[in-house]
Amino acid sequence: MSRDARWKALLELLVERGRLEVDEAAADLAVSAATIRRDFDQLAEQQMLVRTRGGAVVHGVSYELPLRYKTARHASEKQRIARAVADLVAPGEAVGLTGGTTTTEVARALAVRADLAAGAPALTVVTNALNIANELAVRPQFKIVVTGGVARPQSYELIGPLADGVLGQITLDVAVLGVVAFDVVHGAAAHDEAEAAVNRLLCERATRVVVAADSSKLGGRAFARICAAESVHTLVTDEAAARDAVRRFEEAGVRVVTV
Repeated sequence: MSRDARWKALLELLVERGRLEVDEAAADLAVSAATIRRDFDQLAEQQMLVRTRGGAVVHGVSYELPLRYKTARHASEKQRIARAVADLVAPGEAVGLTGGTTTTEVARALAVRADLAAGAPALTVVTNALNIANELAVRPQFKIVVTGGVARPQSYELIGPLADGVLGQITLDVAVLGVVAFDVVHGAAAHDEAEAAVNRLLCERATRVVVAADSSKLGGRAFARICAAESVHTLVTDEAAARDAVRRFEEAGVRVVTV
């Protein structure tokens, strides 16, 4: 296992459990305790975790794993969701994409759609996510609009008044939201309030709003609200979504697509 893959796995385990012991992590990853100690020390230097006697704990009270360290958790579900979301977009439309692992998969699904291989433009994509803009910029048939703003390292998203200024001047056919949590009562939410504010404006500029979220995100809460459930037109999730949760979303007027 490469160092990068090992670090990703360690951070994922740390997010899940809150605390990791050296011997426990070594057994989980099938590497030596010395390797884990060295990894913990190096990750602590980057302020990705806090070293403890014999292990490590998450860094800070409200911990968010940076996008570059997120592994392919729920990868197959996210890819199925992404394809289904991409199918909701018609050629020639203006699409807003927030940052996140699932929306990045949506961008990739749009990029390989045969009916979007040509056009003037085949699609207009507005995003505040630097990684999504970078991936799609090589597609000459896509018109890519980047919001501007200050880059948030955890998610590669641009935030702040510069982003607000651009989004206030455009309209979208559809906004696709990646979320940390989506609940009927508490709505769609993110970890960071500035990120949520930009995503909220993206929704307000769109005719329809699509939440792309695997079932692990449903029914949860996060710090910063993006929008109410009633503002979402379609939720695309995976088949593991609880039937009761699906029913509650549908009762709130949200169309639910499970894949």
